[in-house]
Order: sequence, then structure tokens, then C-alpha cells
Amino acid sequence: MNIAVLMGGLSGERNVSFTGGRAIYNALLRKGHNVKAIDPALGKDCVIDIENLEIKNEIPSEEELSKFQLRNYIDCINSDHFNDVDCIFNLVHGKWGEDGHLQALLDMRGLKYTGSEIRASALSMDKNQTKMILSAGDVVTAPWGLVDTQNIDEDKLNRLLGALGKKIVIKPYDQGSALGLTILKNANKYDLEEAVQKVAPISRYALVEEYIAGRELTVAVLNNEVYPTVEIKPKEGFYDYKNKYTKGQTEYICPADLDADISDYIQNAAKHTADLTGCRDFCRIDFRLSEDNVPFCLEVNTIPGFTELSLFPMAARAGGIEFDDLCEMLINLAMDH
Repeated sequence: MNIAVLMGGLSGERNVSFTGGRAIYNALLRKGHNVKAIDPALGKDCVIDIENLEIKNEIPSEEELSKFQLRNYIDCINSDHFNDVDCIFNLVHGKWGEDGHLQALLDMRGLKYTGSEIRASALSMDKNQTKMILSAGDVVTAPWGLVDTQNIDEDKLNRLLGALGKKIVIKPYDQGSALGLTILKNANKYDLEEAVQKVAPISRYALVEEYIAGRELTVAVLNNEVYPTVEIKPKEGFYDYKNKYTKGQTEYICPADLDADISDYIQNAAKHTADLTGCRDFCRIDFRLSEDNVPFCLEVNTIPGFTELSLFPMAARAGGIEFDDLCEMLINLAMDH
């Protein structure tokens, strides 16, 4: 089969995408497919030599990302490089890759691709809309509010502090990999305003959410089946970009050591969340298990990571699916649509 692996892109997860994309590229080669690596940020000249690409383990600067134009995505997908492609493995994370925009271009070109379609991608990337859907669907999620980073309403900040308490999380409503995230353990209005301002360069809105002390868990959903829950235990601090993508910084326990009733509840909640948001073929659902054993659903990842430290392949492996087989399985699922 002729397969194109899309990676890179224009978000702060560009380098992570290259790392996972290279792993997928090599896995599909080992499976006997014809594979090309494509970065849509490069426009018509989008085919890259991923084997020899130097990948930095850091968030790309705004200056680096500003070298590319969004128009390049259109030029890339419209190019002749896709004339002989049977299926796309889309691993472009974050904004402009995971939020429905790239999916729309692939749909208009008539190309088959892995993962969720436009609606589910856009919905899941919008953490505010996701939490509204979860609340309406009886999935427990942490109390929250939304703040306009370009027009900060101080009265609203005070109301949020009154409603959510002093332990709060502030993050962009439409980004991944903990980009722009701040955790305040003893918040005041000034700290909250500073955290919202930190979000402003990368997102129009900041999600302000009650901090749930406890354990960090995630569940992989693959082809309508749930896989063993993973517990995430950073050695210090929280599960930020550094702890996510630096080997040795975080301990992973899979399957997580949970009481049977709590494990079943979380797995059922993950499956229900995937159904509510309309995710297709695969996704990863993140939770916090509070100190009194109440699971709170945090968010939905429609294009989870595929690096050697990534959680989705880890859960799949614990469920009996090795990495190469997982990559080919996702291609086969995409071809069925």
C-alpha cells in the first residue's frame, strides 16, 4: 500500500510530531508498505527525509514557526505528492493538525486518513466545548470557566476564584502537550491574571479549571475497545512538556494499580466520552483520580503521541498489540471508511 505519514505542522508540538512520525514511518516500512514522510508546513515541497532529519527535543520558537504560512497546507494537500497515495497516517498534533482544519483539506481531496473526522476533531480540540458535552452526558469533569486572553475581565477572575477556590489550573483551550499550562496551589487574582496572560501568545481563550489533587490516569480507546489504564507519575513537578518527552523524567504504570470498581468506572467513562465526542477509530482520554477516588475526565486526545514514551502505544502493547501492528491496524481502519 502507498502511505503518506503527515507530521510536523505549525503548532508547538511540531518536534514531537516528527519524533512520532519517524517511528510510524519505520513501522510501516517494516510492514512492507511504500511510505513517504510529508510536512504540510512546507507547501508543495512537503516530502521530507525523515530518517536524516535532526529533531530537537524542545518547543519550537514563535520565530521558527513564523517562517511557515498556513497557506502551505493547501498547497501541500493539492500537490501531486498525493496522486498515488492510498491512505494518510495523520500525526500532525495540535492546532492546524488535530482541530479539523487538516481533516477538512483531506476530505476535499478525497483522501482516506487515520483518526477522527472534522467534527470530532474540532470538538475535542476545544476543551471548553468538550467539557460542556461531557457535563451534558453525565461524565464527571472538573468545574471550569473560560477567560478571553485579549480582554481580561477582572470581575470574572474574581468570580472564578470564588467558584473554583485557590487550587486551579490555567491552560489554553485549544492546545496540547501542556503548552501554556500553569498550576496555582494558592491562587490570587494577580497570579491568575499573570497565568492567563501567559496563554495569550498561543491562544485566544484560557480555560481556568479547579485543580484536582490525586493521581493522573489515561485510557486508550481503539476500534471501540478500551485498553489497560496507564498511571502517569512525574518524578518531580507536573506532567509538563519536559516530563512528557524526556526519558527518565516520568514513571508509567500499565496497567494502573486500581480497585476493580474504579478501574471499570474509568474505562466505561472513557468509552462513553469517545462516543459522546464522536471520535473515530482511536483516541486517548485523560483523567484525574481525586484523593477520595472520584475520577474526573479532563480532555480528549484525537491524535495521541506515538513516540517511544507515548501513552497510547504503551496501553496498546499492554493489551497485546505491538507498535508495528498498531500502526498497520490504524491504516486498515482508515481504509474501511
